[in-house]
Amino acid sequence: MNIKHIQILSEAEADLADGRLFYESQEQGIGEYFWDSLLSDIESLTLYAGVHSKMYGYYRMSSKRFPYSIYYNLDGNTAYVLAILPERKKPNWIRNKLKGV
Repeated sequence: MNIKHIQILSEAEADLADGRLFYESQEQGIGEYFWDSLLSDIESLTLYAGVHSKMYGYYRMSSKRFPYSIYYNLDGNTAYVLAILPERKKPNWIRNKLKGV
C-alpha cells in the first residue's frame, strides 16, 4: 500500500492528549515520551498501513513502547487515525469508544 498522507482525527488527538496527561501525572517527562513515541508509531503507517489485522472493523496497530492501540482506516493514499486507546481497558469499553468515531 502506498500511503502518502496520515490524517489524525480530532477524536484520536483527544485520546493522545489524554494518554499524555495520564503518563505525565505518573512521572514528569513520561507524558512527552508517550506523545513522541505514539507519533513515531503513527508515522510508521506510511510504510506499514494495511498490514495490521482488523478489530471492530478498523485496522489495529499496537504501539511499540506503550500499551496502546492505534485504530485506523485507509482511503486511497491516506491513512485516517480514528482512535488511540489503552489496551488494558475491557473490550466492551474499547468497542463502545470506537462506535462514537
